[in-house]
Amino acid sequence: MFKNIEQSFQIAKEAYTKLGVDVDLALEKLDLIPISLHCWQGDDVGGFESDSKELTGGIASTGSYPGKARNAQELRQDLEKAFSLIPGKIKVNLHAIYLENEGTFVDRDQIEPKHFANWVAWAKEQGIGLDFNPTIFSHKNFDDGLSLSHPDASIRNFWIEHVKRSRKISEYFGKELGISSIMNIWIPDGFKDLPADRLGPRKRLKESLDACLEERIDPKYHKDAVESKLFGIGSESYVVGSHEFYMGYALEKKTLLCLDSGHFHPTEVISNKISALSLYLDELLLHVSRPVRWDSDHVVVLDDELLAIAQEIVRHNLFNRINIGLDFFDGSINRIAAWAIGTRNMRKALLLALLEPTKILVEAEQAFDFTTRLALLEELKSFPWHAVWDYYCHKNGIPVGLNWLEEVKTYETLVQKTR
Repeated sequence: MFKNIEQSFQIAKEAYTKLGVDVDLALEKLDLIPISLHCWQGDDVGGFESDSKELTGGIASTGSYPGKARNAQELRQDLEKAFSLIPGKIKVNLHAIYLENEGTFVDRDQIEPKHFANWVAWAKEQGIGLDFNPTIFSHKNFDDGLSLSHPDASIRNFWIEHVKRSRKISEYFGKELGISSIMNIWIPDGFKDLPADRLGPRKRLKESLDACLEERIDPKYHKDAVESKLFGIGSESYVVGSHEFYMGYALEKKTLLCLDSGHFHPTEVISNKISALSLYLDELLLHVSRPVRWDSDHVVVLDDELLAIAQEIVRHNLFNRINIGLDFFDGSINRIAAWAIGTRNMRKALLLALLEPTKILVEAEQAFDFTTRLALLEELKSFPWHAVWDYYCHKNGIPVGLNWLEEVKTYETLVQKTR
């Protein structure tokens, strides 16, 4: 089998070489692009804050597939299994509710780096970086559907303190692991029906964010990002943190802007925003998901938009300015398989983009030879990229083809179904 993989790779390599594509260099670049796996796929966004795991703020995970992680140890075990199925550089993205409080309730305005010490020790063992998110939903102080934009100053101050403490935890990750931690701020604030005052909540949100980010933290250790949304469950008519609001804020405050592929109009794509925003912002954060109508959190598949996102990163050499994170949660299938499918697809899209003869395409376009451009783009779809992918997995000791699925099913029988 291994001989066949290498033979197929050599045939594919020859085909791409004729187009001027250096396949070995493409694989070297592919290996260095980190993808941040979201921990909340492993337990349906439950977290370990308390026994009460009711989701509010427009968050909903459907399905009751057996074997989800019940504590941090099981979640880390499942993540390690996922790592063994995914080639390339990995980070892990944590939410504040994934703290370890040793059975004592710690409210979100009291969280400290010590509550994530086990995560850091584990990350050191795995040789990976960690990213972070304040958890501004599923809490008594979000009962009214507003947090950092709430008219009650005491509610706003609670969440401001939570974000401040989250930034210190993110900084702690960066200092301990030697890899900058990206902390993304997303809030579900909004109204179900038409508001009388659209400006007031946005003014309060801006003031709250200013207070949250007042302390300067070295970007070597920590970077702030802000994330918009068009619509949410319970905020169908108005979301305080719109795209325009956060784009303006990121430009003014020099934060990262997070583009979530499921947070825009159903016919609107983030791939087309990357080049435009790259002219004005130093860095972007991507939350790669798959929107289905109004639901944004399906497992990522290898579709046209995923490929377009990867092409924008590769074609414009934005490797050091685009941070790729995943954001989906599906409890209707094996949760480790969901990680494997989504992350492998993101990596496949990057490989396809790296195997593209960009120079030839651009030259044809600049010569207004649109015939060559279209013909080449279409022919590339049937080029033997899959042989390069199989070789890449084989070289990295990752299961080739569907072999990874057999490993998931074995793990499910031996580990997950015993929980």
